[in-house]
Amino acid sequence: PGGVGFTQYATAAYTDDILEDYVYWALDLIKTKYGGLCNSKPSMDLMEKLGTEVNSYALEMYERYPVAMEAHFGGSQRATVAAAATGIACAMATGNADFGVNGWYLSMLQHKERHGRLGFYGYDFQDSA
Repeated sequence: PGGVGFTQYATAAYTDDILEDYVYWALDLIKTKYGGLCNSKPSMDLMEKLGTEVNSYALEMYERYPVAMEAHFGGSQRATVAAAATGIACAMATGNADFGVNGWYLSMLQHKERHGRLGFYGYDFQDSA
């Protein structure tokens, strides 16, 4: 069975500047709407608002620019990149790494709810069999 360890490891190196775009977008959002870096207190309300906003932006960009899916191996990196951007945003807003991990998980749950699957490489093939 294996796992997604390499998928996570390779994301930063192999996703062009797309992850950076999502993180910089989140940084601008944090500065304008949430008082800047490390100025927000971790809360479920913040998680739902900030996490959902960043994750929605990332997933909408994949829908708006389908070629990004091809740059990410047919979409196998989409869930990881959206989750990384969401987790990074949550950590930057609060200065709390655990809150960032929770943002990552929120993104994965929202992604699966939105698309019905995560789309990791190989899982799509497995679903079609």
